[in-house]
Amino acid sequence: MQQVQKQGQAMVMAPQLQHSLKILQAPALELRSAILEELQMNPTLEELPMESVSLDDPGEATEEGPEGELDFERDNFADLAALNEEWREQYADEAAARTPSSEEEERRRHFFESFVGESSLQEHLLAQADFGELAAAERTALEYLLGSLDRDGFLTDTPENLALLAGVPLAALQRARQLLLSFDPIGVGAVDRRESLLVQLEAKGKGDTVAARLLREAYEPLLRRRLPEVARQCGVDTRQVRRALEEIATLDPAPGRRFAEDTNRVVVPDVRVYADEDGAWQVVLNSDSIPRLRLSRTYKDLIAAGQLPASEREYLREKMRSGRFLMNSIEQRQQTVERIVRELLALQEDFFAEGVARLRPLTMNQVAERIGVHETTVSRAIANKYIETPHGVFPLKYFFTAGYTTESGEEVSSRGVKEVIQQIIDQEDPAKPHSDQTVVRLLAEKGYPVARRTVAKYRDELGILPTHLRRTYPSR
Repeated sequence: MQQVQKQGQAMVMAPQLQHSLKILQAPALELRSAILEELQMNPTLEELPMESVSLDDPGEATEEGPEGELDFERDNFADLAALNEEWREQYADEAAARTPSSEEEERRRHFFESFVGESSLQEHLLAQADFGELAAAERTALEYLLGSLDRDGFLTDTPENLALLAGVPLAALQRARQLLLSFDPIGVGAVDRRESLLVQLEAKGKGDTVAARLLREAYEPLLRRRLPEVARQCGVDTRQVRRALEEIATLDPAPGRRFAEDTNRVVVPDVRVYADEDGAWQVVLNSDSIPRLRLSRTYKDLIAAGQLPASEREYLREKMRSGRFLMNSIEQRQQTVERIVRELLALQEDFFAEGVARLRPLTMNQVAERIGVHETTVSRAIANKYIETPHGVFPLKYFFTAGYTTESGEEVSSRGVKEVIQQIIDQEDPAKPHSDQTVVRLLAEKGYPVARRTVAKYRDELGILPTHLRRTYPSR
């Protein structure tokens, strides 16, 4: 080992720059939490009070004093307290005058306890698990399995890896999975669609039928509708294969899809775009959840008086510099987001006016060049942020997508093509669903030159099943 000196170049981000980029990237709720945390740590920062409305004249706001401090009148608070006391006495008299009967009270309690919401797949399965007697390891494994299901109800990893991640024996996880496979809906907890279909057949007592045999021995050619190959591989004729396909079509290829997705999170749009009464587009930033800050006048006066020790004076100056930098970073964040959204409005005006089908292909580099910033700045500014439009709430990243050029020379985004594919599938005959090649032809008629493999890819991303799994047979 030896010590040497050498000279080199390296780019190091200063702590303040890192903090500024973190503020730029934070969504509204996270930014609010960061600001409130800074308010607790920095004594020189103050939060401006919300603008109040005078009780004497609700139509006019109360006049503000210096530095945005509101001037409240004591008489208003006294009148408000008297009014509250008068309401309290009135409600007490009404409650004493009429006591509800036991039957009315029971109906009232039943009414308030009957509010229900659509349960998620995990909640539905967990409620069934509560009726069984499970060992501690099996209960842990089952809960981990429930958290590892995708929206179709299938496992997102192998049982071996899940047992390792959950920290339980593989045997315990396998027992928990066998129990999960018996839950309603049948087939949830399978490793793939084939196992799910087999479990559903076995639950119906048809585990030894031709349909189950086809799924076990010729699943791949069965997916491709190669009926002669399936018949030859399983030693049956094509009529038996067709009858087996009719039986498979009665099963649920995605048993978990009918439950509400477990997306219990709050999305607060950072910006809103709407058309005013004159039809002009307006961009409004959401600043309601972001506290307004200012530097404390008290500490300014203490520093100006020159009576503090040098160490305390330097401490307060450092905190003031930090507070001023935070306020400037917040202001810069808001300006950057607004500039990006205004460019999106200019470049994607057809989307805001007509909907998703009119979304055009767009890259971050195009927007970065128009507003004069680096592409990475645009990427950070749109991360985890949402926009409210006339067509719903979308993440800002939604507007940046690849696309195609139609026969008329118009540019259409891939999301616009997906929207057209969804419309085609929604309008098809359930007894005769469109094949991917038919969808390609229908897209071409609408002016979208898309390859068949691209249609298959987009169909899968939209969660649309293959043709033979979408077909519904009329009851006989």
